[in-house]
Amino acid sequence: MSDMSGKVVLITGASKGIGAEAAREFVRAGAKVALLARSRAPIADLAGELGSDTALAIPCDVSRYWEMQSAVEATVEAFGALDILINNAGIIDPIADLSAVDPDAWSFAVDVNLKGVFHGMRAALPVMMSRGGGTIITVSSGAASRPVEGWSQYCAAKAGAAMLTRQADLECRGRGIRAMGLSPGTVATDMQREIKASGVNAVSRLDWSDHIPADWPAKALVWMAGPAGNDWLGEEVSLRDDTIRRAVGLVA
Repeated sequence: MSDMSGKVVLITGASKGIGAEAAREFVRAGAKVALLARSRAPIADLAGELGSDTALAIPCDVSRYWEMQSAVEATVEAFGALDILINNAGIIDPIADLSAVDPDAWSFAVDVNLKGVFHGMRAALPVMMSRGGGTIITVSSGAASRPVEGWSQYCAAKAGAAMLTRQADLECRGRGIRAMGLSPGTVATDMQREIKASGVNAVSRLDWSDHIPADWPAKALVWMAGPAGNDWLGEEVSLRDDTIRRAVGLVA
């Protein structure tokens, strides 16, 4: 595991799943973490678990830029820096055919899944660059590169977020920014329960045993935040790749 001693990490969507496990892994590696989510109680509980000197819970709706900006400011005020941003917040609803999906629900999902990534980058980049650099890792998906029935908002938003990663790398690598994406594959989280209940595509018909545990992508995020990530700037790491799984230490 990469040594994250002295690093400050901001994680969106930290109330459960990959985000919560990432918080635990970064703290285990020595970092301090800011936990962002719309749900107050879960991040407060997680901050209590991790320790008040190590973790800060910040209620935040990433679809609102001013909330994201305030969260970055609160992180710097509490810990003195912001070294790593994990853009993890995401929602799968609405799951519906493009011809029938509710436009307002579709729009809100894009606000979270795409604009939320932009808001994180926009709020964090000036702070990071003023200090000489930082790392931004966005949790991506195979849906970024191929359509999936019922997931029009998710596929479109993830494709846009992947392009934002490439854009951040193009514009900011020379100013010390390391921007990457992580495509974890299917993960055993509440999102997969929602997908299973929809029954509209092949992903919904997967067995629970087909999904990887949430601590796998969490460990991969810590690995990418360290020196190993330098080989992947501007690109996406696929956790479906056995070579990557071995490098992270997930399989022998």
